[in-house]
Amino acid sequence: MPRKKILEIIPTLDRCGAEKQLVLLANHLPKDEFDVHVAVLTRTGPLETELNDIPCTLINKRWKFDPFAYGRLKSLIRRLQPDLVHTWLFAANAYGRQAAIACGVKHIVAGERCVDPWKSRLQLAIDRKLVTKTDRIATNSTGVRDFYVNHGLPAGKFAVIPNAVLPTTAAPIPVAQLIETLCVQPSEPSGNYYPVIDPPYDPTICNYTPTDPKTLRPDAPFLIGIVARLWPQKRIEDALWVFETLKYVNLPFHAIIIGDGPERDRLIWHRDQWKLSDCVHFLGHRNDAAALIPSFDVLLSTSAYEGQSNTILEAMAAGVPVIATDIPGNRDLVIDGETGLLVPDGGEDFRLRRRSFVEKTLYLLENAALRRSMSEAAKRRIAEHFSLEQMVRQYAELYRELCTR
Repeated sequence: MPRKKILEIIPTLDRCGAEKQLVLLANHLPKDEFDVHVAVLTRTGPLETELNDIPCTLINKRWKFDPFAYGRLKSLIRRLQPDLVHTWLFAANAYGRQAAIACGVKHIVAGERCVDPWKSRLQLAIDRKLVTKTDRIATNSTGVRDFYVNHGLPAGKFAVIPNAVLPTTAAPIPVAQLIETLCVQPSEPSGNYYPVIDPPYDPTICNYTPTDPKTLRPDAPFLIGIVARLWPQKRIEDALWVFETLKYVNLPFHAIIIGDGPERDRLIWHRDQWKLSDCVHFLGHRNDAAALIPSFDVLLSTSAYEGQSNTILEAMAAGVPVIATDIPGNRDLVIDGETGLLVPDGGEDFRLRRRSFVEKTLYLLENAALRRSMSEAAKRRIAEHFSLEQMVRQYAELYRELCTR
């Protein structure tokens, strides 16, 4: 029986969540059954080098509406004649599905990977229009499915296939070595003025009684990690409030923030205003983030919305307890009190959310036995429910089901 030809279409191959999942899937689908090709709409990225002998074509889309790129994509589809087209994220879902429909592709799968409150009425209307010609919408969490069902997409079209993560082989790096080698102070921000929205410390933020730091961790400071793109969705300023309070109560710690984005200068400005530069370090984008995660004592995720966080998956796989906002997507990963801690989102009440993050961070850092039990429980949960084998098997079954119709 000839192999089924699968075309995966995605906007970029940057080192981001959906892109990582596409590369894992493309590399591990059964080679004797599927002939996989990848099309990248806008630009390639570091993940292209991780595609193992998978053909990759750059469409070179330059503008939001680019008819020339649309024409090149149709030409590629006509040349490949795929049995199934699978698109990932909005730009690929729009361009890729329409091109596949125009070329008469028999089977189309769209990928919705995140709760997307930023979408306009026009973008949601495009989603509703194209879903009529779409066989399935593959998503990674029930939260994403529920969001789109509430915006008019049919529930019966969705297939929920959780993300996967590879087992980590990295060993933890001693905190002192990590800080000495990685945490070089960044250059000054660009000179923009960023007003302090709130006072840096509110005495009522928690009812914490300082403990002698020597009883907490006599050998070294705690290491708190954040891995996130620096943009408003991630609410990194909430984390800065946590760090300011930890410093106020004399808790020995270092926090490293891995990632880059449009909020970077503003966040560094706030960090410096709150006198946290000695213990809060912005490392920028790093290709070795997954290798640094096992060194964390705790991972913080302060996001306002997610699909299914690859960072949380990687931390849990490495046995790092996670403290995360209680939002759809995170609830699918973190079992509150067993594999990590969930913090009430609080909506507009940011003080409630920040106070909860402070209290739960202090509680977890002061309980070594709880951190150990959460570490083991997190690794078990990832191995049982979010393995690469399970994710690949579910996508392969979906592709088989559609291609044999």
